[in-house]
Amino acid sequence: MKKKTSQIAGILLTGLLLMSASACGKQADTDKNLVKDSNNVKRTVNMFTPMEKSNPNADNSARTAQELTVIAAEEALGIQVEYRTYTAENYQEKTYDEVLVDRARSNMDDIYLLNPDTLLLLGSEGYLADLSGLESAKNLREVVKVANTVNGKLVGIPQEVVAYGLFVNKDTFDQYNIKLPDTPEEFLECCRVLKENGIETPLGANRWWLETFVLAQGYAELYNGDNTDAEIAALNSGESKMSDYMRPGFEFLKELIDNGYINVEKAYVSEAIEAEGPDFLAGKTPIVMAYWGAAISETAYGKTDFNMQVIGFPSSMGQMPVVTLTGFGISANAENLENAMSTLDFIVSDEMLQLYTDNNHVISPSRNVNVECTDALKPLNDRINEGFYVLGSNANMKVEQWGNICLVVRQLLNGASVEECMAEFDRIQAEALAQ
Repeated sequence: MKKKTSQIAGILLTGLLLMSASACGKQADTDKNLVKDSNNVKRTVNMFTPMEKSNPNADNSARTAQELTVIAAEEALGIQVEYRTYTAENYQEKTYDEVLVDRARSNMDDIYLLNPDTLLLLGSEGYLADLSGLESAKNLREVVKVANTVNGKLVGIPQEVVAYGLFVNKDTFDQYNIKLPDTPEEFLECCRVLKENGIETPLGANRWWLETFVLAQGYAELYNGDNTDAEIAALNSGESKMSDYMRPGFEFLKELIDNGYINVEKAYVSEAIEAEGPDFLAGKTPIVMAYWGAAISETAYGKTDFNMQVIGFPSSMGQMPVVTLTGFGISANAENLENAMSTLDFIVSDEMLQLYTDNNHVISPSRNVNVECTDALKPLNDRINEGFYVLGSNANMKVEQWGNICLVVRQLLNGASVEECMAEFDRIQAEALAQ
C-alpha cells in the first residue's frame, strides 16, 4: 500500500507538471541557459526535481514558466542553480518520492520539489527548514499555509494551486432542462435524467480521480466550518475515524456504480483524460472530472464544440472545488542554506508568481496574484475566491489523503463493499498513527 501510494503521489506531481504544461500561456524565450557557465558565479544552489530543464526548442509552457523564475533569480541574486534530476532509468524500481526521501535524509540537495506525502514525512522528521520567515510567505493564501504546515512550521511553498472540478457539457444539460448540481442528491438526479434520455454513461471516469467526489463530500464541513484545527487534531490522535468522513462519498460512488452511471470496468483500467476524454468531446458523456489546466489545454478540454462549464463537486455545502498542492521545500541542513532561502524567496515572490501565472493561467498561491481565467473556469474560480474548497492533500494530516483514497476507491470499483472499504480506512489510519 505504501509503495502504491508513493507511486500515485509521484504521478500526481509529475503529471501536474506535464499536463499543466500544455494548459495555455505565452510562449517564453527558452534560448537562455538555466545554468550559466560563468567563472564569476560562485554562489550555488542545488535543486532536485522530477524533470530536467527544457531544451531551447522545448514547447512546454509550464517548464518554461518555472525556468523563467529560476533564470530571473540567478540574474538578480548572482547565483547558479544546478538541477539534479530524477530519471526512472537511473533508479530502476524506485519512485521519485522514494529517491527524494533518501536524498533529503542524506542532505544531498538544497531545494526539493515535494509531493504532499513526502513533505509531511520529511517535515515531521525535521529534515525541512521553516519557511515562515521568508518575505514571500506573508502573501500566501491561507489554504497554502494550512496544507504545507507540519508541526507548526511552514515547510513548503508552491508556484501554483491546482484545483479539480466537474467539467459539464452545459448544452446537454440545457437540452434536458437539467440544473447544474449543488448536492450529491441533485447530482444523482442529473444522472438519472441523462440516463433516461439515452445517455448511456452520464459520468466519464478514470482510475485516478473519483476520489475527488469522496474528498468533497467527506471534508466539506471540516474545511469550511469553524472547527478545522480541532477536527484534524482528532483525526491525528485517532479520536475520530477517517472512515466516518469517507463513508458518505463511498456510499455515493456505490450508488453511481449500482445505477450504471459510470462504466466501472473502463474506469478501473483507464488513464486520466485518455479514456473518457473522446466521449466527452464528442458529446456522448456530458460530465467528467479534471484539473484546472485541462480546461485550457487544447490537448485536453480547452477546445470544445459546446458550452463547457467547470464547477465544484457536489457536497452538503454546495459546489466544492478540490485543491491539491505540491511545493518547494528546503533542506534544514542545506549546504547552501542562505542562498537556497534567498532563491526560493525570489521565485515565489509576487512578481515571479505573476510571471508564472501569466504564462500558465493557473491559480497562484499568493493572495495578491490573480489569474485571468476563461469563462468556463469562472464558476470554479469564484468558489475558490469566496473561500470554499476542500484540500485533497494536507501535510497537517498524519494519514496521507489523495493516494490512499484513490487506492480504496479502486477496491470499490473492483467489487469491494462500502463496509470493506471503511475497514481498509480504519487499518490505514491505525497503521499511520502507530508510526
